[in-house]
Amino acid sequence: MTPDLLLVLALLVAVVVLFGIGRPRLDVVALLAIVAFPLTGVLSVPETLAGFADPNVILIAALFVVGEGLSRTGVTYRLGDWLAAKSGSSRTRLIVLLMVTVAGLGAVMSSTGVVAIFIPVVMSLASRLGMSPRRLMMPLSMAALISGMLTLIATAPNLVVDAELARQGADGFGFFSVTPFGLVILALGIGYALFAQRFLGGVEADETGSARDSFDDLFARYGVDRRAGRYRVEPGSPLIGATIPAVDFGTTGAFILGIERKRFWRRTTFLIAPDTSVRRGDTLILDLAPDAPTLGRLGLDYVGTSDRVFDDHARQLGVVEIVVPPDSPWSAAPWGTCGSARRMM
Repeated sequence: MTPDLLLVLALLVAVVVLFGIGRPRLDVVALLAIVAFPLTGVLSVPETLAGFADPNVILIAALFVVGEGLSRTGVTYRLGDWLAAKSGSSRTRLIVLLMVTVAGLGAVMSSTGVVAIFIPVVMSLASRLGMSPRRLMMPLSMAALISGMLTLIATAPNLVVDAELARQGADGFGFFSVTPFGLVILALGIGYALFAQRFLGGVEADETGSARDSFDDLFARYGVDRRAGRYRVEPGSPLIGATIPAVDFGTTGAFILGIERKRFWRRTTFLIAPDTSVRRGDTLILDLAPDAPTLGRLGLDYVGTSDRVFDDHARQLGVVEIVVPPDSPWSAAPWGTCGSARRMM
């Protein structure tokens, strides 16, 4: 075993370990691995960068951009809402539409990303129909795997094989060359899922009487959509420059849901992060009870309600109903002192 081979194996083990622990970020680890090879002399700089000359590498990277764009613009979430509306109370229709939708999206974006997006949708649909999530999770996974057979760009191996055929002088694949085979396999997969889902087991929600309330049910019960108020940060406000964890609203029980800020000649609403700081002219969207004290002392001017923040960012914000046990340190604490816990929820 040569020293270069030992070095490559050591780098491979180090990359796998860093991927496993998740620190630093995966993209940083990948870049460090690329830099390590020329620094150690295993590869020259041209050899290290030769992979970027392959158009398939750029195409695969572009696919992740397209997938993230579909997610951030809400296209995938709207498909989930359409799926919930069209399936009604029919489990058979739900499985068919779910697999067709997931396979269609997976044909143009990362199947892993599609599964991550549709898991909460599937959980919500299973709760609404009173069925075990197992009966939907397996069809979801099957459809995501089959989506790789629907188009040339649906999975990276398709592109690798196409590129190798071109290098050998053979005709490559067209964009839809594999689609006829993929559609047949998708149809067989749907038929199998409909047949096998009865054997997947799991306790039905209606058998336990513990079907969970939906997102809309909790919002309506606690009147969350009526609590969001918009407050403009006036000049001289003590909050200017403060990061979100440092903002203290005292006993009012308020906390920040989002911020409206002028960007490129228009106002944009975005969710907060721990390192987000308050700026002059911002409009804070606060969760604040209607009978809470005014916030004039903090240099905040009330400018109206905002129900759109829940409609536009409902999935990112979320809502959960919890029970505080008697021995909890929060059981006797004033509501205003629980702001940090509320932000974590």
